[in-house]
Parts: sequence; C-alpha cells; structure tokens
Amino acid sequence: MTAVARRLGAAPDPGTLDDAERMSVDELRALQLQRLQWTLRHAYDNVAFYKKSFDAAGVHPDDCRELADIAKFPTTTKADLRDNYPFGMFAVPQEQVRRVHASSGTTGRPTVVGYTERDIRTWATVMARSIRAAGGRPGHKVHNAYGYGLFTGGLGAHYGIEKLGATAIPVSGGMTPRQVQLIQDFRPDLIMVTPSYMLTVVDEFEKQGIDPRTSSLQVGIFGAEPWTEQMRLEIEDRMDMHAVDIYGLSEVIGPGVSQECVETKDGLHVWEDHFLPEVVDPLDATPLPDGEQGELLFTSLTKEALPIIRYRTRDLTTLRPGTARPGMRRMDKITGRSDDMIILRGVNVFPTQIEEIVLRTAGLAPHFQLVLTTQGRMDALGVRVEARPSTPVERRDAAAAELVTAVKDTVGVSVTCEIVEPDTLERSVGKLQRLVDRRAR
Repeated sequence: MTAVARRLGAAPDPGTLDDAERMSVDELRALQLQRLQWTLRHAYDNVAFYKKSFDAAGVHPDDCRELADIAKFPTTTKADLRDNYPFGMFAVPQEQVRRVHASSGTTGRPTVVGYTERDIRTWATVMARSIRAAGGRPGHKVHNAYGYGLFTGGLGAHYGIEKLGATAIPVSGGMTPRQVQLIQDFRPDLIMVTPSYMLTVVDEFEKQGIDPRTSSLQVGIFGAEPWTEQMRLEIEDRMDMHAVDIYGLSEVIGPGVSQECVETKDGLHVWEDHFLPEVVDPLDATPLPDGEQGELLFTSLTKEALPIIRYRTRDLTTLRPGTARPGMRRMDKITGRSDDMIILRGVNVFPTQIEEIVLRTAGLAPHFQLVLTTQGRMDALGVRVEARPSTPVERRDAAAAELVTAVKDTVGVSVTCEIVEPDTLERSVGKLQRLVDRRAR
C-alpha cells in the first residue's frame, strides 16, 4: 500500500465518531428497545398488512417488552412487498413521501420503497458514517459509479458523500473508458461501485496503458453483490488501495445499513441505532445465537415511510461482537444468498465458492460465468472463465484442469471448465449475474 493508503488505515480520531458510535452496549440496547417499540406500534397502526399479519400471529406491539421479544413477531418477505405493490406498505400519507425508489423487478413486480424527509436525513447520516468508517473525510473527492435512478445505490451514496462534507463526482455506471478518464483527470480519493464493475474499470486502465496502481484512489467502497476475500486481494493488489465492504438493501433503507471499517477489515459493523439485525435458520426462521451462521433479518428502528419488520434478506452471515465500534455488532461478509444457492446432485454450491477458486488459479482472469444445463436426467454445471491476456495458450488447458480438480476437492461437485479469450464475457456495470440457467424445463 502507498503511504497515504496506510495512513487511511490507521485508527480513527475519536473526535470523528458520532454519539451512537461511542455508545456502550447497554446504552445502545436501551435505545434499540425504545425505537423498536415505536416501530412496531407505527407499523401496526398505519400499515394494513402489518395489522393483519400481527393479528394472525396473535401478537401485539405491547407484547414487546425486551429486544428478544422481536422473535414473537412474523417475518416480512419480498413477496409481501410485491403483493402490496406499489404503495400498500407505506405508513404515512402520500403527501409526506419525498422520494420513491424501486428494485429492478426482473423476477416479478418491483419492490417499492418510500422515504419521508426525515428518512432521507437518516439515510444520509448512516451513509456519511459508513464512508467515514471506510476512511473518507470532509474534503475528499468521491467517484460515485453506482447507478443513479430507481436503484438506491447512486443517490444513497451521493447524499452520504455530501452529508460527510466530501465532494461527490456523480459519474453513475457505464462508459468504462470515461470512468478511467475522469479518475485520471479529477483525481478522486475514493470510489464507490460494485466490486465486479471495479474489476472492469481496472481492466480498462490496463487497456489504456495506465498502471492502475498509479491512480489517486486510496479506498474503494464496494457493495450491492456478494464478493470474496480473494476478490478483495485482487483489487487491492492491482489498484494499491484499500477495498472495504458496504451492505444495504432498498427494503431496509438502501446502502449504509452496515459498513466495514478500514482499520480492521474484519466484517461489517451494523449501525444498530437504526437497524436491528437477527440471524435465523433459513428453513424455519428459528432464531440463532450470535456466532452461528444463518439467514440475516432486519427490522428498521427509525423509518417513517416504510417501516420493515423482520425482513428476510436471504443473505447468509454470522453476527459477532464489535471491534472497531465495540458497541455495535459485526456481520460477516456476505458470500452467499439462500436464493443464489445451486443444489447440484445433493450438494449446495454458491457462486462465491467458484469465485474463490477462479481467483487463486494462475492464468485465469476474475471474469467468469456459471452455466447450468441438463445432461440426461441430471443437472450439470459448467464454468466459463476468461484467460488473462498474458496467459499463453498452452497454459489454458492446465488452468482448466486445475480449476475442475479444485472445485471437486473443495466444493464436492464435478464441473466442466471452458477457458475463453479475454474480453469475451459480458461485463457488469451494476450487480453481476453470475448464473445462466439453461436447464430443460
């Protein structure tokens, strides 16, 4: 790392932390209970779905007397939001809604979320806190390559950058050669983008004959999709900068629900003054203790327009005690989703498991695609992966064989591997679609 990047990795000045980041665990839990009780009452009184859901489960907001009582209340799913499309989950009159965002809706109706003026201020606050935890400071320039529009990433990051007192460069996604030009010309200190698209930007630096390690970037804040430690190392090595994780989802607020601190890089601290996390068994939603892996649930504690109760994220993680922010728990990096899991001949396979192997196999680029097909009566999985430009043709067969062997040894399934030319696979400008399902129906 450069000297500047090493300085950003130092422990933060306590004067830069806000009051919530300095809270003891007991102070934080007391605040959470107060806010949880308000949220449950707000949802029950103002959202017909929640009144019906609570009543059907035989619970009432008054039944919440301690934080553990949240387990008595029913969960909320993406299907529930879609069933109440577009505004049925809103808890305030339309005239109080200042902004609406929505998911892409590629697998059905989009999920729609709304924000009051106070919600937008809260979102800006947790995003500013996240950027600061990543190493951003007032006066820094931030290259924001998250997509603007109905997707929450671009505007969520933008408001946080400005709230922090930094300078927003609202590039949005796409036009990769221009991304590199603006990084070279504007000399930003930080970049915010999906990790898969960051690799595309790194490739473009090299295509233009520019050493990516000479750029001004000191920190990358990457989110919106699962990514592995191997991808972190790939980005940090090729860019000579810190790569840290940010987490969020539009149903909870957007980006800024939790953030990895640059000084530790040991998981993402959940901003628990605004969001209450749980981990449950993904099959039956039984609560699991901290330290055990399961599906992540979130309950909002301060949202007005769209309170969310025990939202099932489908993301798999583990909750652990705080480190850089001792009062707030950490969640492990998300490396899989229950709905991304491939069950192949009885074995659970996640795309990130394949990613780890691709990234540590010499000669292979970090751009790959998984293809599910049917062979006879059985499902089959193929891996299409690009060779690095410097990889000799005679090395490619050996790299493919190494990958097949590694997948068999570590994941426990047999796959095929096709090595394709550099720049062959479609590049991501947002969330990456790793899996192509070509199975016979």
